[in-house]
Amino acid sequence: MAQPVYGTPWQTLNQPVSEEALAGVDRYWRAANYLSVGQIYLRSNPLMKGDFSREDVKHRLVGHWGTTPGLNFLFGHVNRFIRDHNQNTIFLMGPGHGGPAGTAQSLLTRESNFTTGLIYQSLIQRERAGDFLGGTVQVIPHVTDAIKARFARIEEVTNADVVITELGGTIGDIESQPFVEAIRQFRKERGASNVAIIHVSLVPYIAAAHEVKTKPTQHSVKELRSLGIQPDFIVCRSSHSVDDSIREKIANFCDVDADCVFENNDLPSIYDVPAHLAAQGFDKKVLERLGLEVRPSDLGSWEAFTTAMHKANALEDATRIYVVGKYTQLPDAYLSVIEALHHSGIFYGRHVDIRLVNGEELTEEDVEQELAGADGILVPGGFGLRGVEGKMVAIRRARELKIPYLGVCLGMQMAVTEFARDVCGMEGANSAEFGPDTPYPVIDLMPDQEDITDKGGTMRLGSYPCKVVEGTLAHEAYGNNLVYERHRHRYEVSNVFRNQLVEAGLVVSGVSPDDRLVEMIELPESVHPWFVASQAHPEFKSRPTHPAPLFREFARAAIAHHEGVDRHDVNQAL
Repeated sequence: MAQPVYGTPWQTLNQPVSEEALAGVDRYWRAANYLSVGQIYLRSNPLMKGDFSREDVKHRLVGHWGTTPGLNFLFGHVNRFIRDHNQNTIFLMGPGHGGPAGTAQSLLTRESNFTTGLIYQSLIQRERAGDFLGGTVQVIPHVTDAIKARFARIEEVTNADVVITELGGTIGDIESQPFVEAIRQFRKERGASNVAIIHVSLVPYIAAAHEVKTKPTQHSVKELRSLGIQPDFIVCRSSHSVDDSIREKIANFCDVDADCVFENNDLPSIYDVPAHLAAQGFDKKVLERLGLEVRPSDLGSWEAFTTAMHKANALEDATRIYVVGKYTQLPDAYLSVIEALHHSGIFYGRHVDIRLVNGEELTEEDVEQELAGADGILVPGGFGLRGVEGKMVAIRRARELKIPYLGVCLGMQMAVTEFARDVCGMEGANSAEFGPDTPYPVIDLMPDQEDITDKGGTMRLGSYPCKVVEGTLAHEAYGNNLVYERHRHRYEVSNVFRNQLVEAGLVVSGVSPDDRLVEMIELPESVHPWFVASQAHPEFKSRPTHPAPLFREFARAAIAHHEGVDRHDVNQAL
């Protein structure tokens, strides 16, 4: 009986490793070592732009040089080995006691967010596993200990000097009480000098009286103190300016120093808030409170962004992008998408006018009116049947009129469905989620998911790797052969119809490392100037100064469509 074969078939090189490849690994190794030195030892001046001094070195070192060069060496060469031999392998290697072996842009991870449900779920799992030996699981100490452990976890995995923890909601809400108690305990355990409590409170403006009122803040602080927490700082959220006399009144009644009460009135953009608070010395006061060195803040790159933002938004000429969804009554539902588009427009120094269109009400009869003047069309993610036919009407218009298109998650699935119906001739093609009886389920569950009844068990959630095909628009956007994006979906492009779609002209530009899952699709440039869709949610990784690659290039194509130029002539302004 033949032995089963595990893993990816081995690919022989039949030639020595090229000098170019080895030189690239060597450059990576040297750069990683340099960054590791900074991560371990330095608190500032990593590029040695000024004279080196003792103040540049961390007061407390986490880790040591130790095996860092060896780890960085292995990380570079093992990954080259995996790539050269075409192995479907994920290489995991811990940093040990030295510097991290892999270096990347710092982004928020799943460790950076946790909900009440997640806390309780983890405790239930532990109880079922017998961790509490049959003892009663209580809010105090078990829930509060679990919350505090999350605080400490962020510190451990990031080696950060300061960890910022936000408790959402309103003080006094029953949902937040375990978190408030956990914060009280955490401050007591770590020492008051190591924890700063910042209370953000509404200071409403009464139009009839032409004044702001401090009573809500006084009462919220009273409620907070009744739970055992005295705030060190108060930030006053208001639609109007909160002058010195009002801040002094709040300080007096809330037992906070007058210079520890800050104004955060409405500003043209949320991105203006950091500079507004810095101008009041907020950052310096927090550093003083924590016993950290007070140094001048460097907001140069941030201020360059906000300056470019205001300049772009002041332009009368605007590139019009329509977002066709079904949660249009709640714009915050698409906040990440909207902000990623704003980031991208500012990147090119253009004003992007984003308009939400209700897919449920969009039909062939009114699409020309509803999407008039579109320079770009985007269909975002979503769950459920509502609005999918309207979304396909928008996609069809984008494809036929050669309007730049970006599909996100469901937006990719609907793009595939529309292509199957209108290009491949698969009449009635649909997603199995929306049409279980369709003769062409081009979007479907994978075979190994079909017997799972728990929806959570079939969901792809979190970061997944994607191989990007060279020579595609997706590869042009990312500039890498392997990228990682975040997912939240259940259904996939069916491999049963994959070849038929490709033969009809659909380009599969991104796949999972095992080639099993379609991650990105597009149309050839010979057919359409820019038509790309991703199963993932790239908007989640967009940052003001670093727009998500697909959103950036989509905005570039939309700007080019508006201005009647080649998209490569639209250049970076930021």
